[in-house]
Amino acid sequence: SSYLFFFFKRQRPHFKNQQMSNGSSMSEFFLLAFADTRDLQLLHFWLFLGIYLAALLANGLIITAVACDHHLHTPMYFFLLNLALLDLGYISTTVPKSMANSLWDTRATSYQGCASQVFFFFILMSAEFYLLTIMAYDRYVAICKPLHYGTLLGSRACVHMAAAAWGSGFLTAVLHTANTFSLPFCKGNAVDQFFCEVPQILKLSCSDAYLREAGLIVVSVCVAFGCFGFILLSYVQIFRVVLRIPSEQGRHKAFSMCLPHLAVVSMYVSTGMFTYLKPHSISSPHQDLVVAVLYSVVPPALNPLIYSVRNQELKDAVQKLRTRSFFSSNILPIFFCISLIT
Repeated sequence: SSYLFFFFKRQRPHFKNQQMSNGSSMSEFFLLAFADTRDLQLLHFWLFLGIYLAALLANGLIITAVACDHHLHTPMYFFLLNLALLDLGYISTTVPKSMANSLWDTRATSYQGCASQVFFFFILMSAEFYLLTIMAYDRYVAICKPLHYGTLLGSRACVHMAAAAWGSGFLTAVLHTANTFSLPFCKGNAVDQFFCEVPQILKLSCSDAYLREAGLIVVSVCVAFGCFGFILLSYVQIFRVVLRIPSEQGRHKAFSMCLPHLAVVSMYVSTGMFTYLKPHSISSPHQDLVVAVLYSVVPPALNPLIYSVRNQELKDAVQKLRTRSFFSSNILPIFFCISLIT
């Protein structure tokens, strides 16, 4: 436990905060270091590298399996493919920069780079949550209204819903990025997080200048809470139907499809809302860092495992990929390792 404390202990970079009169005069931000010693920096690099490669491989495998197997060309797997695409971008927005900082022992990120990170992070984070809401609706229709499944979730409807999720994420990102980086920063340029997180950036703004962005965050959280309420209501209806299924095997299959999705959503919402709504009085460096890892790094790495570990159709698609001549002998050991995990 003492090792974990020192590993996650937040150390402020060894530089003097630059007092800025406005955002236009700022050329760079300094991100938080996971550790202050070289050995722990390298350990952080290798740990994040392992997580990142696992996320890339697992999500890439899901994308390839769904795209190549026509048996998986259904609404559920179409949304799962979109989720895998979002996860690839989501983890690629924050983790590689953090790894590079640890490897090269640097903390600096450019003003434009920080703004770009916030923009893409909000696109992918928002779109992923909207997509998780759509996936809950997909499960609701499949279990509670199976006779209307083809009508309510036709190919055109699925494309429109996925496009709405991506488009809503883009709009959310534009609003948050524009509001955040139009603020004057006069409290230095040291961001107390391992990536450019909006609540930490707002701490650098002048007094009362951040209220517009803070209000937008509250509105976004209210929308997220509404989506979460819709998801919970959908699962209440789903569980009511599932409990009336006479077959134990049928109930087990339904629960195995729904409970992982609900677990992912619950962790995603709880950690995200805690980050963006918590008062400064209960904030602590160690706590902020752990929570940020939980909602920005863990879900993209765990989603493929959660959605595939009990999904026999997806496992069968992976097995088919292993036998196709398209994949060379160098790729087969990778598929073998993934098949052992799932």
